[in-house]
Amino acid sequence: METFVQQILNGLVLGSMYALVALGYTMVYGVLNLINFAHGDVLMIGAMVGLSILKLLDGVFPGLPGGVQLAIAIVGAIPVTMLVNVLIERIAYRRLRNAPRLAPLITAIGVSILLQTFAMMIWGRSPLPFPQLLSSDPVNVGGAVISHTQILLLVLAAAAMVGLVFLVEKTRMGRAMRAVAENPRVAGLMGVDSNRVIVATFAIGAALAAVAGVMWGANYASIQFAMGTVPGMKAFSAAVLGGIGNIYGAMIGGIVLGIIESLGAGYIGDLTGGFLGSHYQDIFAFIVLILVLTVRPSGIMGERVADRA
Repeated sequence: METFVQQILNGLVLGSMYALVALGYTMVYGVLNLINFAHGDVLMIGAMVGLSILKLLDGVFPGLPGGVQLAIAIVGAIPVTMLVNVLIERIAYRRLRNAPRLAPLITAIGVSILLQTFAMMIWGRSPLPFPQLLSSDPVNVGGAVISHTQILLLVLAAAAMVGLVFLVEKTRMGRAMRAVAENPRVAGLMGVDSNRVIVATFAIGAALAAVAGVMWGANYASIQFAMGTVPGMKAFSAAVLGGIGNIYGAMIGGIVLGIIESLGAGYIGDLTGGFLGSHYQDIFAFIVLILVLTVRPSGIMGERVADRA
């Protein structure tokens, strides 16, 4: 039972990060019907910028509490990732909104490669150690343990998700986003500036990815220029699992995928008689994804995408 509880906690931590990134995928798809495959690399940019800010703080303001340093790193990484994502939309995607679907897909892959190349040129190709800023003393929860960094990650992820739901459901910008997702032409006739809504959507998704990127580095203590590829793929899978275009589906899909992956890592050795180790944990997540999409192609919560008629 202690092992089970431990894997559930690990899954919630991992799933929270997947959910934050999946929200960026699903929001962009909701308003543009576009998959931004470069979004995982926005997470990487957030982590790299956060580390650079931490190094700067260590040189200029030594002795700052770890929690304050981490907060400053997150706050500093958010505007950088927002700028990067807005530039991606403006330069790479805007002219392709009415192009055949293959064109923006290939463009997104190209943007991903460019971001990784630029990151390699700036920060190098070797893995970079991410400093441990919070207490390393574990917190006991039902026989399992969780670190202070993981607790902070869960709190930040929950706050970000609640804030996003409030934004989408209760604010004027949220109503505009839902209108553009429902029918961009009609929304434009009603006075909604579609370009402004799309830019805001990219910016919000980037902010969530920045939080996930910095906390990913803080949790795993190491980052590198290609770190966004696998989390990006899994976050996209989580968005599809939950129902691409539905923010609630992205949250649920991320948490479910994280828990499945962690449970797989904890029990895969027993299930295969020792033939497979925990490093094969990815197969569980994608097997479940395939099974769910075979039974329900629209995902757990279905689709809420624009009707392009």
